[in-house]
Amino acid sequence: MRASYSLREIVAQLGGDVLGDDSVVVSRMASLVGARTGDLSFFANSKYRALLTTTSASAVVVGPADVDATLLPRIVTENPYAYFARVSALLNPEAAVDPGIHPSAVVHPSVAVPPSACIAANVHIGRGASIGEGAIIDAGCVIGENVVIGSRSRLHANVTVYAGCEIGHDCVLSSGVVVGADGFGYAEEGGRWVKIPQVGRVVIGNAVEIGANTTIDRGALDDTIIEDGVKLDNLIQIGHNCHIGAHTVIAGCVGIAGSARVGQHCKIGGAAMILGHLEIADGVTISPGSMITRSLSQADTYTALMPFQTHASWLRTAAHIRHLDDMVARIAHLEKELVALKKEQS
Repeated sequence: MRASYSLREIVAQLGGDVLGDDSVVVSRMASLVGARTGDLSFFANSKYRALLTTTSASAVVVGPADVDATLLPRIVTENPYAYFARVSALLNPEAAVDPGIHPSAVVHPSVAVPPSACIAANVHIGRGASIGEGAIIDAGCVIGENVVIGSRSRLHANVTVYAGCEIGHDCVLSSGVVVGADGFGYAEEGGRWVKIPQVGRVVIGNAVEIGANTTIDRGALDDTIIEDGVKLDNLIQIGHNCHIGAHTVIAGCVGIAGSARVGQHCKIGGAAMILGHLEIADGVTISPGSMITRSLSQADTYTALMPFQTHASWLRTAAHIRHLDDMVARIAHLEKELVALKKEQS
C-alpha cells in the first residue's frame, strides 16, 4: 500500500536537505510531466530543465547545482536519480506477507523452515534444503535437494532452483527464473554427441536481483558464480562456469557463453553477446547489441555493431565488405607505385 510522508520525514530517513516548506506531504513519485499535487518528482537531466517551470509536482528532488532552478519545495541531494529510487521504495512498501507453510506445499521432513519464512501454495522443497529467516518462496516454486536460500530472499512464483545451488541473503528472483539447469556441454565421438555431466553448482551472492525467465546454468566442474549486488534483467542466459563480478548490471536478452568471466561494476547493454572463455575487466561498459569476440583488458566503453540501414543499402554494404581484402591489396599496390613514382620525379 502507498504511504505518505512529509519532506521533513523523508530527509530524516534518507538524508539530504530541504529548501522551502518541509511540511509538504507527498505520497507518490512521478515524472515532471506526469506529476500532480501530492507528487514528488526529480530532476536529473539538464534537457528537462524547462519542465521545472511547468510541473504540477508538490516538490522536487534536485542536485546541488540546480537548487535555484525552481521555487518549489525541494530536497537537495548529490544523486537525485538514486534518491528517487529510495523515495519510491519508501512510498511503495511491499505488501506484508504472512509467515507460515501453505497446506499444499510439499516440504521434505529434513528441512527446518524458520517460523519467519513464508512457503506459499504448491511449493516443493527437497531433501536437505536450507531456508533462511524471513525468506519468501511464492507459489509453484521448486527447490531442489540441498539448496540454500538465504535470509530475506524472495523467490517469486514458479522459480526453479536445482539441487545443490546456493542463493545468498536479500536476493530477489522474478517469476520463471531457472538456477542450476545443466550447462550446454557435449563431447563429439563417432559422429554423435556424448553428454558431459554438469556436476558444479550455481552460487549466488547477497543482494542479487534476477529478472523474469533468466537462466543461469550450473558449472560443468567448477561452480558458476554470481557475486554480491549483481542485477540481471529478464531473459538473460548465463552459461556454465561463468563468473559475474560484484555489482555488475546486465540488461535483457544478453547471452554469456560458458566459462566467460565478467569483472566487477560492469554494464552490459541489452542483446549483447559475450563469447565463451573471455575475460572482461572491471568497469567495462558494453553497448547494446554488441558481439564481444575477444577479452577486454581495460575499462572503457566497447561497441561492436553496424548502424542500421535500409535492406537495399545493407546488401550493398555487405557486398563491399566481401571485397575488403581485395581492396586492401589494391590500395597497398597503389601506395607502392606512388612511392616509386615520387622517387623517379625526385
